[in-house]
Amino acid sequence: MFDKNMMEKLQQMQQQASVSKEKLANVKVNGEAGGNLISVEMDGNRKLTNLEINAPLDQIEKEDLEDLLSVALNRALDAAEKVNEKEMQQAAKGILPGM
Repeated sequence: MFDKNMMEKLQQMQQQASVSKEKLANVKVNGEAGGNLISVEMDGNRKLTNLEINAPLDQIEKEDLEDLLSVALNRALDAAEKVNEKEMQQAAKGILPGM
């Protein structure tokens, strides 16, 4: 089922995935909402690295804060997803033909 060439390719893919994860850990993307009232930072592996609330909490309604957090997090997550997909495609190009 698996020949030697296939096993080597699988090992290459595992190594490349590990290298890509390390690279993505150093990539930072941002999401914001409410004119920067909420600012979110994630790395390329989609891990939250920073969250800032730039408004006095006594001046913002709970529901508004929840909405702003959702928007900012989703924007950062979308950006991280795009960076992650691009990196994984680049990593696969040299190993899998047609990627």
